[in-house]
Amino acid sequence: MAKNTAQPNMQPLVMKFGGTSVGSAEAITQAVNIVTSYHAEYPQLVVVASAMSGITNQLLACARDAADGNWKSYTQGISSIESTHMDTISALALSDGKRQALMADIQAIIKQLRNYCASIETMGEVTTRGLDAIASLGERMNVRQIAALLDEQGFACRTIEADEIIITDAAYQNARPLREQTRKRTRAVLDPLLKAGVIPVVTGFIGATEKGVTTTLGRGGSDYSAAILGDCLDAQAVWTWTDVDGVMTADPRIVPDARVIGRLSFDEVSEMAYFGAKVLHPKTMRPLIERNIPLWVKNTFNPDHPATCISNQPSQTFGKLSCVTAIRDVSLVTVRGKGMLGVPGVAARTFSAVADRNASVLMISQSSSEQSICFVIPSADQAEVITSLEVELAYELERGDIDAVHATPDVVIVTGIGAGMRRTPGVSAKIFSAVGAKDINIIAIAQGSSEYSISLVVDKKDADLTVRQIHTEVIINGKQ
Repeated sequence: MAKNTAQPNMQPLVMKFGGTSVGSAEAITQAVNIVTSYHAEYPQLVVVASAMSGITNQLLACARDAADGNWKSYTQGISSIESTHMDTISALALSDGKRQALMADIQAIIKQLRNYCASIETMGEVTTRGLDAIASLGERMNVRQIAALLDEQGFACRTIEADEIIITDAAYQNARPLREQTRKRTRAVLDPLLKAGVIPVVTGFIGATEKGVTTTLGRGGSDYSAAILGDCLDAQAVWTWTDVDGVMTADPRIVPDARVIGRLSFDEVSEMAYFGAKVLHPKTMRPLIERNIPLWVKNTFNPDHPATCISNQPSQTFGKLSCVTAIRDVSLVTVRGKGMLGVPGVAARTFSAVADRNASVLMISQSSSEQSICFVIPSADQAEVITSLEVELAYELERGDIDAVHATPDVVIVTGIGAGMRRTPGVSAKIFSAVGAKDINIIAIAQGSSEYSISLVVDKKDADLTVRQIHTEVIINGKQ
C-alpha cells in the first residue's frame, strides 16, 4: 500500500468502514492495516465502524421473532450472531490474553441481547425504542474487535460508543442529530484523545437522546455518523471504505464496462442516490456540504485505487452525463381527461390523494395541454393509490371531465445524471437518439429543474438495454 512521505497532517481525518469492509477476520485485519498505514501521515485519525455485514438484520430478526413468541427461532439467531463473532475473534491475530478479554466483552453484549429478547417475548411486542437498543449491539461488538487488533499492533486506541457523543431527537429508527449539542459533546470527548495520538474507534449508526436513550440514524446511518463527526471536528476529509473502487458510471451487474468516476459534486451524488444508484444516502452529505469537507469513496480491498472524490467542486464531466441509473418495481399512474383543461385544483387534489396513502412520488410528467398528469410511484402502493384517486375524483369521473385513472405496472425509471445538463445543448437529443437506435419505446419523460437529471420511463423488459445503450453511446463513446 502506497504511503505519503509528506509531513504529518494535524487536521482530523475520519475513516468509516462499512459492513463488508469489517465483515470477517480477514476484512477487519485489512481495515486495521489501512488505519495503521495512514496513522503517521494523519495522526489525528478517527475510525467509524459498522456492524459486521448482515449482523444488524439478524439482530432485528431476533427482536421480531421474540415479539412473535418464536423462542426457537430467536435463540438460534442469537447463537448464530455469537458464533460469527467468536469465530472472527479466534481468527484474529491476537495474544491469548487479549483474545480471552475480547471474547468476554462480546459475550457480555450477547447476554444483553438474550435479556432484551426474553423481555420482548414476555411483553409480546417490540417498540421502535427497543429495536434501536437491539440494532445498536452489532456496532458495539465490532468496534471492540477492531480496537483489540489495533491495540495488539501497538496503536493507542479507545472504543467510543456514539451514544456518548452524537445527541439526537427521539425519532427512533431514524433519529435526527442535534447539531450544537453533538458538536459540543464530540469535541469534549474526542479532542483530548486526538491530541494525545489516540485513535477513537467509534460505533457508526447510533446516537442517544439528551436523556441518554439509544437511537439509530436510519438508512446510511454509519456514513451519516462519519459525516457528523467530520463536521464536528472540522475534518480535512471523510473517507468511506467499502467493497467497490468508487462511484460507478452504472451498475456493473448490468453494464460490465461500467467505470469509476473520479470526481463528482455533492448534488450529482444526491441525484444518483435518489434515482436508484447504490451510493451514499443524501442525508450523509448534508453535514459536509456546508463546511465543504470532501468525501472520498474508497475500496478496502483495493486501497491503492484512485477512488472517487465528492465535493462542492464542479464535476469533471460538467455538461455531460456522469452515470445512468434505474429504479425498478414502480408503476406509472395516469389521470387523463379533456375536461381537465383549465380546471383549477385537479393536480393538487390528485397529489393530495396520493399523500393520503403515504406513497412517494418518484417522478412527475404533465402534458402542456393540461389534459393528462402522470407520475411514478412504488408498485407496492399502486392499488391503494388508484382507489384513493377514484374516491377523490369521483365527481369529475362521473361527469366525464376525467376519462380515466389507470396504472401501468412493470415500468422502470432510467435516469441520466450529470452536472449542467440543462445549459448544455444536445444532451437530451443524444440520450433519445441512443435509445431510439434500439427501438425502445419511451413511455414518459421528465427533466429536473436542478439541471442534474433527465428521466425516462420504459417498460421493464427494456430497462437493462436502455441503461446499457445510454451508457455505451452517451457516456463511454462520448457522443456529447
